[in-house]
Amino acid sequence: MTIPTEPVTKPSDEMIAQHAGPISDLIHAVGTVVVGQEHMVRALVIGMLTGGHVLLEGVPGLAKTLTVTTLAQACKAEFSRIQFTPDLLPADVIGTLIYNPKDGTFTPRKGPIFANIVLADEINRAPAKVQAALLEAMQERSATIGDTTYSVGDPFLVLATQNPIEQEGTYPLPEAQVDRFMLKLSVGYPTKADERVIVDRMMSTENLKPISPVVSLEEIGNARAMVNQIYVDDKIKEYIVSLVHATREPTEYAVGWQLDLPKLIEFGASPRASLSLARAARANAFLSGRSFVTPSDIKAIGLDVLRHRVLISYEAEAEGVSSEDIINEIFARIAVP
Repeated sequence: MTIPTEPVTKPSDEMIAQHAGPISDLIHAVGTVVVGQEHMVRALVIGMLTGGHVLLEGVPGLAKTLTVTTLAQACKAEFSRIQFTPDLLPADVIGTLIYNPKDGTFTPRKGPIFANIVLADEINRAPAKVQAALLEAMQERSATIGDTTYSVGDPFLVLATQNPIEQEGTYPLPEAQVDRFMLKLSVGYPTKADERVIVDRMMSTENLKPISPVVSLEEIGNARAMVNQIYVDDKIKEYIVSLVHATREPTEYAVGWQLDLPKLIEFGASPRASLSLARAARANAFLSGRSFVTPSDIKAIGLDVLRHRVLISYEAEAEGVSSEDIINEIFARIAVP
């Protein structure tokens, strides 16, 4: 059987600039509201360009919800927000059938999952059955109400937030289902200078007004089509596979590991990580104005792709080693093409 290969034709710089213009306007528009979270904004746009869902983890007050809401406002797309609570039901997310007593029929009422951009706020506050309903829709890009299956939307992007410091009244996402998110971002505190800008900008309620849309779904679709044409060399593909495979079988690589990886890794990343890494690297190259992927694109987005897919052992927890430490070790030791 012959395995089909990608075409080697690359889009021209003019084509990239033409389709990247509206996306740059989108990033700039979000930046007029959100201060000091450039990496988060860029990662959210990468998720939008690749159709990958994004999980934002950080303490309260770091503009996670504001960033997602502002991004949705800047797009001419259908947006919905779901505030997850312990009493939420799957029907509150997907929808349900409503009985019409006049003619004795049931009419489907679609839930907030049927939108282009869905904000799942504090996703770890909902019970497992609600999380499963959302994650199933994320994977299948469809939802079933009664006996009928409906497409959730195109494009369809779930941007979820969770608070890592609270344990009471929360339901941690299962590790296997967290893999449905293409990227997991660890949102940190802004710098002192950025925080001063935040205070100056947000003291007045006049600055809290919604922004106007700057990009259409058609322009996003054109940019996504261009991202799919970004060239990925065979050496880059081999580099991606080596990085992911090293999370599963680090002993196969004759390098001087500073950490005892076989003891520290419980489970490595799946092939879905390789696909996500390649797609995210393409989008990063597109945002950088390049028609081809370089190792720097992989390193720029690699931590966000892998941090939730490398599960650490009890020994790692006891030694204070995180999945990020392991991923950084792998990136430092695997040879760059």
